[in-house]
Amino acid sequence: MKTEFAIPIALLMIFASCKKEDRTRSEAEAPVIDVAEVVVDSVLLSKTYPGSLTAANSADIVGRVNGTLLTQNYTAGQTVTKGQVLFTIESTKYSDALAQAQASLATAKSQYDYNTKNYQAMKKALESDAVSQIEVIQAQSAVETSEAAIKNAEAAVQTAKTNLGYCTVRAPFTGMVTKCAYSPGAYISGEGQPVVLATIYDNTELNANFYIDDVSYIKSLASGESRRYIDYDSVPVRFSEPLPHSYAGKLWYISPDIDTSTGTLLLRVNIKSPYGELRDGMYATIDMPYRIDPKAMLVKDSAIGTSQSKKFLYVVNDSNMVVFTPIEVGDMADDSMRIVKSGLKGDERYVTKALLKVRPGMTVNPKTEK
Repeated sequence: MKTEFAIPIALLMIFASCKKEDRTRSEAEAPVIDVAEVVVDSVLLSKTYPGSLTAANSADIVGRVNGTLLTQNYTAGQTVTKGQVLFTIESTKYSDALAQAQASLATAKSQYDYNTKNYQAMKKALESDAVSQIEVIQAQSAVETSEAAIKNAEAAVQTAKTNLGYCTVRAPFTGMVTKCAYSPGAYISGEGQPVVLATIYDNTELNANFYIDDVSYIKSLASGESRRYIDYDSVPVRFSEPLPHSYAGKLWYISPDIDTSTGTLLLRVNIKSPYGELRDGMYATIDMPYRIDPKAMLVKDSAIGTSQSKKFLYVVNDSNMVVFTPIEVGDMADDSMRIVKSGLKGDERYVTKALLKVRPGMTVNPKTEK
């Protein structure tokens, strides 16, 4: 009996030893492939929108009078300070007008003094019946007329002073000024309609203007519970090429109406620019946050493949076998991670490198990235 069972047991031990050697050899021959675990984390969801920058303060520098442009007192493109003289326009015509208005005012005041004294004398003469009542009334009317003449003359003086002041054009605020549209010596006709000489921009503070569709707006309202945790005072703003400094701004304006022709509404994000890198008219990309996903599944964006316009991952199962796994992707997160909306459970390992070397059904030796 003992001899009969000795041979089968020995054969089983040899067979098991061979299987172990085959498995060891198979594992040794399997390629080492870098893998990572799916990350489940709370993520701030945002959507990117194209936009453009406009200076928070900008204004056209205009000529409001007629005359020859005498001087340009700045270098185009330089920063000027508030109140600095930018242009001078020939002022002879307006100096003469002021002198004439002041003379008319002096005449009106003199006439008023005479009429006032005459009126007082007429009232006293009426007490002794030296003059008639009608003469007193006429004297009083002359006083009132001279009072009106003084007011008209004062208004004319103020107008003349204003026009003369327009002959010296000053910066309304500190900012950068464009090239003048006219050269000194050119005749400016600004009385009928102001003539634009240049434009000034205060680029220390700008607005990023962009439009969102009404559907996105409604979705952002639907997620109102998480909106209170979103920092709308620090909305990221990016540019086509990286700048030496990063920028974020405060969402301060949402249009009260939706443009029915486009189905969009205007938003503005205010940005501080202390380094002088931003300019009015620059194109920008605004990463507008709209919701927080408390359990988002994240994978490395570089590990996602595309097959016939569908996205997929190479998932490594518990048997170290590669499995082709279609997924539906969402937004980017943290620059390099991509949100997976469906296709994963959240506890998988996936191939991160050498995607061209693996294929479905292939056994690999996974090496988890730190």
